[in-house]
Amino acid sequence: MALYGYARVSSADQDYSLQEQALKQAGCDVIRAEKASGATRNGRAELDLLLSFLRPGDTLVVTRIDRLARSIKDLQDIVFTLKEQGVTLKATEQPIDTRSAAGKAFLDMLGVFAEFETNLRRERQLEGIAAAKSRGVYRGRKPSIDTDEIQRLYKEEKLGATEIARQLGIGRASVYRALADNGKEA
Repeated sequence: MALYGYARVSSADQDYSLQEQALKQAGCDVIRAEKASGATRNGRAELDLLLSFLRPGDTLVVTRIDRLARSIKDLQDIVFTLKEQGVTLKATEQPIDTRSAAGKAFLDMLGVFAEFETNLRRERQLEGIAAAKSRGVYRGRKPSIDTDEIQRLYKEEKLGATEIARQLGIGRASVYRALADNGKEA
């Protein structure tokens, strides 16, 4: 029966040392930490390693539940995995302990609020982009496909879509789209 800690920050310029310190004070024998987005479980190797290492009777400790997951689906999947393994989940800064009914209920509520916060942030970002576009400030990223070059290869060099795609290192569908946008079919 061991305590294992998990610390996470979202970006490379953030520091998880305060989380590690809190996990050590909570009595964690092993602490795994990583810099990765919590929006999804993809690409979180330290979490995956830790989840595969836990054994019945162990406890996974985080400082806050949003360090573990930002979507209710991911949180529920992790909690289900832990329950199947006979592992308890605790948080040092929140009254979460999956051994109690109150701890489980609080965990579910926090998961809903974490997902809500993520969705609000996404909405604000989209609203900001729309406002910047209306002011003519935001133009998005530069196109990765040179439609003029596609047109030139098609008209002047009489190349087909497959050859144009090969030369430019793009997909044939992109060539067809560029030609169709200009009223030509390959």
